[in-house]
Amino acid sequence: MICRRDLLAAGAAFAASSLVVAPRALAAVRFEPRPDAWRSFAVTTAIEIRNPGTGPCQAWIPLPQQAGFAWQRFERNEWDGNATLVEPVRDPHYGADFLHVTWAENVAAPSFSVTSSFAARDRFVDLTQPPSGVRLPDAERARYLAATRLLPTDGVVRAVSHNIINGARSDLAKVRAVYDWVVENAYRDGNVRGCGSGDIMEMLRSDNFGGKCADLNGLFVALVRAAGVPARDVYGIRVAPSRFGYKSLGTSSASVTKAQHCRAEIWLDGFGWVAMDPADVRKVMLEEQPGGLPAGDEKVVAARKTLFGAWEGNWLAYNTAHDVRLPGSKAEPNGFLMYPEVEIGGERRDCLLPDTVAYTITSAERSA
Repeated sequence: MICRRDLLAAGAAFAASSLVVAPRALAAVRFEPRPDAWRSFAVTTAIEIRNPGTGPCQAWIPLPQQAGFAWQRFERNEWDGNATLVEPVRDPHYGADFLHVTWAENVAAPSFSVTSSFAARDRFVDLTQPPSGVRLPDAERARYLAATRLLPTDGVVRAVSHNIINGARSDLAKVRAVYDWVVENAYRDGNVRGCGSGDIMEMLRSDNFGGKCADLNGLFVALVRAAGVPARDVYGIRVAPSRFGYKSLGTSSASVTKAQHCRAEIWLDGFGWVAMDPADVRKVMLEEQPGGLPAGDEKVVAARKTLFGAWEGNWLAYNTAHDVRLPGSKAEPNGFLMYPEVEIGGERRDCLLPDTVAYTITSAERSA
């Protein structure tokens, strides 16, 4: 386990390191997402409230964000059920789209389903090419540099970030250093519930850099923001198998109820929003085969190389929102919104235990 004092002292050395693998080994695994054909999907979230009791019942269901992603096209939402009120909501700060669903107290078996149709495609940015003139509007730059409850950027976060980047001058060099550091020092912990809490200060306080995607990619985003580069978590769900043979980077069936996944993006002037996913590198190491894979394995090396600037379009993006206030709820704002949320009689049900609600999420790819 790495102690914080060691982390601060050794950050630069970790960031400067990289895996060196023979070209022949790299060529053995093909992991090359490219933004070519669009793929169409329909994702259905179905909720059945068990033991609703006598109090008011309500739910909030994340939907595909309707605007702001060049690599995803929203088509439509269709819903059905015995809800009393269905209210489409858009978070005013981040543009996250979700449904607020309420049931009358006399409904014995509250149920609801929503099917979202969308199209997605692979992403890739060639960072070796000369950049264009695209720049991030000032308001968006401020939004994705700001600290949030889960993503602080001062104190120990800023100190760790400073030591990692070790004098790197360009935004690309800073991001590269942080990406390498997260891949080499954080790890995926299979015992963590769901996608993790995303509470990076708890990771730093406990000197424990294990977690799931919301933790590892959240740590990456916070460290990048602390280095002065706009970055954001993108919360979503895997919807199809990987076309490149990675068992750990796709789904194995139409049921995707527990396939939520948080990715990351960073902004580089001249390139725009660039795909990143250091957490998935660690997922490949832990889950691609029984017993795990070492850092030098061909599949791990290919994932580490590819997920700096690319990702596969077998995934639905919900939103980039933090501290989401759910209308009608008296609870504190959600740190992020990636799961259906349900309240009964003012008490929040555990979204990581879908059988207590219950909810299911299924995915189907549609032919063009």
